[in-house]
Amino acid sequence: MRIPVVVRTLLLINLAAFIIDQFLHISNVLGLYYIGTPFFHVYQFITYMFMHGGFSHIFFNMFALWMFGRIMEQVWGPKRFLLYYLVCGIGAGVVQEAGQAFGLINPMANTIGASGAVFGILLAFGMTFPNERLFIIPIPFPIKAKYFVAFYAIIEIFEALSMADGVAHLAHLGGMLFGLIMILIWRNQARRTHMTGDNFWRTSTYEDVTSNYDRGTKKQGGWFSSKKQETPAENLHVADGGRAADYEYNARRRQENDEIDRILAKIRQHGYAGLTAEEKQRLFDASKK
Repeated sequence: MRIPVVVRTLLLINLAAFIIDQFLHISNVLGLYYIGTPFFHVYQFITYMFMHGGFSHIFFNMFALWMFGRIMEQVWGPKRFLLYYLVCGIGAGVVQEAGQAFGLINPMANTIGASGAVFGILLAFGMTFPNERLFIIPIPFPIKAKYFVAFYAIIEIFEALSMADGVAHLAHLGGMLFGLIMILIWRNQARRTHMTGDNFWRTSTYEDVTSNYDRGTKKQGGWFSSKKQETPAENLHVADGGRAADYEYNARRRQENDEIDRILAKIRQHGYAGLTAEEKQRLFDASKK
């Protein structure tokens, strides 16, 4: 199965950085230090995401990036996915710094790992495909993505309160928090262009559009009416024509949405490589709206 370009690039950079770190210990410089120490540099908010403390650390992070990130990149497109990944990673670092500032974390700690960004991706998958069933070892039955994400978040909150295992749980929660903010911003933008929050391609309801149309016609009749008044029959004709146009528009948009939903379902079943050239183009065009 072909891995999309951003996820593939991130995997390669993380792997290369891990190998180099085994010989040159670059994580001592590129890991994220507390801003109040002389070891801190602004670039560490980026570089710390590519440093890892051991094989299991990088393995599970990269496995999750591959498993969930490739799907989200196919849904969002490379630019939006990369922006989301970086915002989640930087946001996780900001929350970690705040924890050190308030004395919740050792101020001399060196934070490394892509976990904050990966937790953001996990949240995005759960919000985009909430009812997708996942098989998680050692759970012997499938669990819906929304419950899996919620359970993981609760575990991280309890672990963050204990702060006993040396893991940056606050950073994990920070990645999810900033990811949630990003998704809510995007969905709010989608609503402003007559789309609901269910996904990025679903239009407003027919009732919303027609009610807006009714308010517009009433306002026009009250403010800009001419001396010659239209008869009730003429008003009915105009209103019906507008509703018919709105209905045709919404029917066309619903058809487009159904097509996008079908393509996304095909991605979940067969992967992005299983799409035809026309389906890939349709998905790309929709991601730009």
